[in-house]
Amino acid sequence: MELKIQKLYEEWLENASDDSSLINELSEIKNDEDAIFDRFYRALEFGTAGLRGIIGAGTNRMNIYIVRVTTQGLANYLKKKYDTSSVSISYDSRIKSDLFAAEAARVLAGNGIKAYISKELQPTPVVSYAVRYHKSHAGIMITASHNAAEYNGYKCYGADGCQMTDNDASNVYDEILKLDCFKDVKLADFDESVKNGLIEYFSDDFYESYLSKVEEQSINKGICKDSDLKVVYTPLNGAGNNLVRKILSRTGITDINMVRSQEMPDGNFPTCPYPNPETKEALAEGLKLCKEIKADLLLATDPDSDRVGIAVKDGDDYRLITGNETGIMLSNYILENRKANGTLPENPIVVKTIVTSVLMEKVTAKYGAELKNVLTGFKYIGEQIFELEKKNEEDRFVFGFEESYGYLAGSYARDKDAVVASMLICEMAAFYKKQNKTLANVIDELYDEYGFYNNKTVSFAFKGASGMERMKQIMDSLRSSDMKEIAGYKIVKHADYLNSYEKNFETGEETKIYLPKSNVLSYSLEGGNAVIVRPSGTEPKIKIYFTGVGSTKQESLEVTEKIIEFVNNSSVFFPPEQTN
Repeated sequence: MELKIQKLYEEWLENASDDSSLINELSEIKNDEDAIFDRFYRALEFGTAGLRGIIGAGTNRMNIYIVRVTTQGLANYLKKKYDTSSVSISYDSRIKSDLFAAEAARVLAGNGIKAYISKELQPTPVVSYAVRYHKSHAGIMITASHNAAEYNGYKCYGADGCQMTDNDASNVYDEILKLDCFKDVKLADFDESVKNGLIEYFSDDFYESYLSKVEEQSINKGICKDSDLKVVYTPLNGAGNNLVRKILSRTGITDINMVRSQEMPDGNFPTCPYPNPETKEALAEGLKLCKEIKADLLLATDPDSDRVGIAVKDGDDYRLITGNETGIMLSNYILENRKANGTLPENPIVVKTIVTSVLMEKVTAKYGAELKNVLTGFKYIGEQIFELEKKNEEDRFVFGFEESYGYLAGSYARDKDAVVASMLICEMAAFYKKQNKTLANVIDELYDEYGFYNNKTVSFAFKGASGMERMKQIMDSLRSSDMKEIAGYKIVKHADYLNSYEKNFETGEETKIYLPKSNVLSYSLEGGNAVIVRPSGTEPKIKIYFTGVGSTKQESLEVTEKIIEFVNNSSVFFPPEQTN
């Protein structure tokens, strides 16, 4: 084992005395070189998504010392940029989330920076709204979103309520790198800081303001009140329980049936170890209740309640709706009904990420809306709202979404919001129920109108230092290849978002991509089919996004599976592992 890593381990064993669980963990691995290496071979890097890692001891883990030094770096950055500043903080139900939030507040107070903090767990979009409500210069959300129970994270927002930009995140990270996590952190006493006003809890007026802004996004106000819509809801032991139920009640949904085993906050997620509403396993308890009570709709919000998954009644069974399908239906519902009731602005804008369904091009074209494509990550959708706000045109923003179950209507927040999405999904379901349609009928009708677009995301997980190297090998292999087709479908266009170019294979022309650099490769195939490859920004995995197009649903499924099978067996996508 490297001397540097051994020295780091010994420093932590000597100094991590504020948390006895960390000392116990370090003592237990004293003679385990692999365990020591995994905890210290790198430090968690602070980026636009903040930090995310397994909870535990070491520089490659989430713990109070990493939270403290990260917040000290943020404080140093803010003090250089502003004469006075404040930060808004909240947290979700994950293990130690409340502790990490309090530690962040203590560091800010120790640096003379005011910290607004929630008294209890809250959805992530609440922090995005809180930054703007409190006129803060930054926001902190302690969450690991939908990761497994052993993870936690630290998400950071800028003064505009968007996730921190690349430039600002880089500047904060530079400040963090200058610091020793044991010697250079300024800490204040939490209770004393509450007394002297350097730490202040979110007020009741704040929450009322947030809910009012969400309620303003209703398209057909009052339609839920006499709809007899029967809803099953699960917050997946997370932060959505309070505000989601409040907004549904305010809009007239009275038949809300909770999944009791997943109702209360619990960072161990006992009935859904991987609490991701994209997966059928996480929805199993909710689907069981749906069948028992014959519900119209299942809503499932992830632990920090910025994303929502749904299942809908389809005959005698229930159909899981993909993130793309929900976004397509919501976009169509909003555009159609706002046009009908005269509230659709001139030159409306819908924003989606580059990995989100290209079917949206047809939906927006029908209603004369502009469709903007941005990089993966909701911060880029938030940036589009901010750019419109600078021109006093934020009302042009109608809807934004990404295929990974994140949606936002309105400009009150700058991040995806499962609270407003849950409200609009229920409203949409009530609207179509009055026409004797389920949401399964609605998406099928849209496919009949526009064609069948099957979207499927496959993730390939990697672990540790060797896993990071393997991910690099895969991306390097693809960049060095001269593929002309995938699964027998000719490549029409190829885009490399890291090197900022797109090549048209039919004309041979290369054009520059005017988006921030990102490690993404896109292959547009004949017939509208597509493959997009990118390493996850928050987890040690590579995600591959497949699109299969057909004249029937079955044909689109077969095309997708054909492309997936080719990729799985391709030495270009998965080259032989290199060994040193």
